[in-house]
Amino acid sequence: MRVDLVVTSPPYALHFKKEYGNVDKAAYVEWFRPFACEILRALKPSGSFVLNIGGSYNAGAPTRSLYHFRLLLMLCDEIGFHLAQECFWYNPAKLPSPAEWVNVRRVRVKDSVEYVWWLSKDPMPKADDRRVLTEYSPDMKRLLVRGYRAKQRPSGHRITQKFQDRGGAIPSNMVERGNNESNSEYIRLCEQRGLKPHPARFPAALPEFFVKFLSDPGDLVVDPFAGSNTTGAVAESLRRRWLSFEMEPKYIEASRLRFPSVREQ
Repeated sequence: MRVDLVVTSPPYALHFKKEYGNVDKAAYVEWFRPFACEILRALKPSGSFVLNIGGSYNAGAPTRSLYHFRLLLMLCDEIGFHLAQECFWYNPAKLPSPAEWVNVRRVRVKDSVEYVWWLSKDPMPKADDRRVLTEYSPDMKRLLVRGYRAKQRPSGHRITQKFQDRGGAIPSNMVERGNNESNSEYIRLCEQRGLKPHPARFPAALPEFFVKFLSDPGDLVVDPFAGSNTTGAVAESLRRRWLSFEMEPKYIEASRLRFPSVREQ
């Protein structure tokens, strides 16, 4: 069975250990290598691999680790993936950290962006940005009504074609989504059932963007580091087939709460 899309967020190489398990920065690239080989093997030629990976500070200094860049180079130079596009997840609700450098010594600013590497098996993977159009800005809406006088912009680019309403604006590679899910249905149901929610969840809107953008209904979407199975729930809601993998039984049990049809089974 060949896979159309892999969307995942593996444990980051953070300085402080997390209860869900995370690998040391020095070992991270080699730890991820066998997963990368299997993902490449399983993907269809037109398939994509979307990897959400967060940055990290070096121990004892206000300097950034390069582990996620080394990971990207390994994936492309050694495994054989193509970098289709570097995308970014901007989380405006992210708390300031590390506290020593941002809150106490005040020598760094809050880090609110995580990388999302969009990788592909072939240089021309399946994709359609018309599936993820956003609402036009007020200025663009006015231009669509009033029209546009052809002219040369200060950058030297000359716009001559008339603007047309194409159903929405083409989104940027910056996906802005908060991750303050404290009142979400998943959290509420975990509290009701006495189950521990996964402590590192990404917002459903993040995999939703890439599932819509890079796959069709009926395609197979896979998350090899499922956690609370946000990706599977999103794929189900968008009529995609899905497979999710998670080693920790308690997180698998809690993930059932994302699916109304199986909650009571």
